[in-house]
This record gives sequence, structure tokens and C-alpha cells, in this order.
Amino acid sequence: VQLQASGGGLVQPGGSLRLSCVASGIRFRFNVMGWYRQAPGKQRELVAGITGGGDTNYAASVKGRFTISRDNAKNTVYLQMNSLKPDDTAVYYCNSLTSSVPFSQGTQVTVSS
Repeated sequence: VQLQASGGGLVQPGGSLRLSCVASGIRFRFNVMGWYRQAPGKQRELVAGITGGGDTNYAASVKGRFTISRDNAKNTVYLQMNSLKPDDTAVYYCNSLTSSVPFSQGTQVTVSS
């Protein structure tokens, strides 16, 4: 089982980034997938989730700015992040909310001018 996240980087406030997470070793289309983040000194939090059928849910702090999507044919879940703020700076991870699997490695997102 492996989840591999990528796409982080340094972006100015108001900018955009798209994160990707490729899954292997799980029945991807039957898994609810989520993006999490952990800012320095804070606990890891769930920011967005998506069912196999495409139903989504978002944390209040990112609703309207972030969009989670998935491509079941590619075993990939995405997080499109727009209108980024300095408070979005964190290490981002993906994981399944259905299967007990290790988190992906993190991808650093830094929002700074």
C-alpha cells in the first residue's frame, strides 16, 4: 500500500497550487479519500474529503477556495487550491478515510510574499 503526494511549493498570497496523490495497493474507487494538513505547532487536520462517487466535503477554512477531485481510472486524488493565504502554509498529506493505511509523505505548501 502506498500513497504518494506531490505538487507543493512556494506561492504568493492569492496564488494557486494543485496537489496530486497517487494510490496503489487499495481498491481506490471504493475508498473515501481525504487531504489533510499540518501547520507548525498544530495538529493535523482534515481539509477535504471525497467519496468514490464524487461527493465532497470541506473544512470551513478552505470552503470556496479549495476543490478536491479524483480520477478513479488513474487512482489519483487532487486538491486544487486557489486564493491561497499565509494561513494555508502547512505540510499536506493524503490518506484514505476508509482503509487503515499509512499517510502519504507530506508535500510542503508555503504561502508567502
